[in-house]
Amino acid sequence: MFKIDADNFHWIKNNGDDPTDICLHGSAKAEIGDEKFEYEWTTVSSTALYLLKSLTQNHIIYKENQMLPCCGHSLFINKDGKTVEVMGCPNGVDWSVIHEDGKIKLVTETGNEVYVDFEEYQREVFAFADKVEGFYNSCKPKDLSGYDDYDKRAYAIFWQEWHRRRNGNI
Repeated sequence: MFKIDADNFHWIKNNGDDPTDICLHGSAKAEIGDEKFEYEWTTVSSTALYLLKSLTQNHIIYKENQMLPCCGHSLFINKDGKTVEVMGCPNGVDWSVIHEDGKIKLVTETGNEVYVDFEEYQREVFAFADKVEGFYNSCKPKDLSGYDDYDKRAYAIFWQEWHRRRNGNI
């Protein structure tokens, strides 16, 4: 079994809508088999993108950003110019996502292995990503005037990659 959800969405200053903050935080909860994980200051925008990435590629624990990361300090554009990596601090909760014969194998920090049907995993990922994007859409448009050209481009690529992956156009 795999379940993931988030609530208590907020921007880093935690004082209402902030059009200059591009990283959404919240309280995230995940269930993998019998294990339950909670992280109060998750950068849920990063979680959503990494979950979407995990629909088509493996995610190996501690090799990239955590699945429930504390921070998402920087966006880095990959060499392909179509994808980004989110870098933050080492705090958070992570697990591996491995594709095996049409199933998803989730491996937790304790070594617990859980197999989930791809369709079930995809439903959870899409629901999480849609909930996060819904919050973004309920807020004022982002004001990127204080960001440099690279960061503006990286943010645009972040959302382009998100929508490609969400719509199955990897």
